[in-house]
Amino acid sequence: MTAVTAIAAFFAWAGAAAIVLADGRRGLAVGVGLVALGFTALTWADGAWLKGAFLLAGGALCAIELLRRGAQDWGLMPPGSTPRLILASVGAILALWFAASLTTGPDAPLRFACVAVLGLAAGRVLQGNAGASVLSASAALAIALASASALAPSDPGFAPYLIGGVIAGGASLLPVAEPSGA
Repeated sequence: MTAVTAIAAFFAWAGAAAIVLADGRRGLAVGVGLVALGFTALTWADGAWLKGAFLLAGGALCAIELLRRGAQDWGLMPPGSTPRLILASVGAILALWFAASLTTGPDAPLRFACVAVLGLAAGRVLQGNAGASVLSASAALAIALASASALAPSDPGFAPYLIGGVIAGGASLLPVAEPSGA
């Protein structure tokens, strides 16, 4: 495990935590961007440059579209978000425990990032109170699932990364109905 892969895994977790803690589009865009950057760095550290480029392109498209549409607010830690903060913290601890118990070798940062992002993003999707946050969490799920394919015993090829990048980028292009209360 190198320092670069450990930092990249931390970025992936921090991005997922931002998605969990944010309601505004800027906060969600930063979260998706950090998830994409973290998994791209982990993929590039493994020498898979094109695979990482697919993830980076999908995450960048999602983040840019989040910044272009809707209200431009951060929405970090809105009132009542203490359970989300606990989820982000406990998710990191459990993912770290899971990664350390399975292996301390070169796959440990990728295992940590996959478990942390999959758990946090799935929790945010299930919470589902706003369309933009659900789509952002779905993009993070797609990136993490694509990256998790590297943990398979045989090389899965480019398909999971290409599909994950397309889903991540395409999630931000779906129409989101924003509430307009009377």
